[in-house]
Amino acid sequence: MAAASWDLQRSIYQTLSSAPALTDRLGGDRIYSKAPQGQPLPYITLGQTVTLDWSTGTELGTEHDLTLHVWTRADSAEEVHEIMEAVKTLLHDQPLTLDDHYLVNLRHEFAEARIDPDGETMHGIVRYRAVTEPQQQAAA
Repeated sequence: MAAASWDLQRSIYQTLSSAPALTDRLGGDRIYSKAPQGQPLPYITLGQTVTLDWSTGTELGTEHDLTLHVWTRADSAEEVHEIMEAVKTLLHDQPLTLDDHYLVNLRHEFAEARIDPDGETMHGIVRYRAVTEPQQQAAA
């Protein structure tokens, strides 16, 4: 069985990379764990994931705090907001399919857009909270 955090991250990547509404804005499938050196803007990177035990006395569960990063040119504040909104539409409260786990919920927590210290890059930060349970437990 895959780790719940990896199963969730894989499903998020598949959802984002297969959505023409998003990939058209990015100029292709530009969603990475780590962007290649010199990758043209815009693109998205999958950032930090924090997992916490969400188990009860009778059921197993995991809480996930996931961060996605949106990178655009500094003069494109509108673009970073449009991409963050497209991501929200694709993920917030959506019933994503995981291979080895059941997604209880996936909620948008916050979004922030700011110019990076290099003065040339707009950086969007989007955070999501999810809860998962192992599949065999969810079917019981």
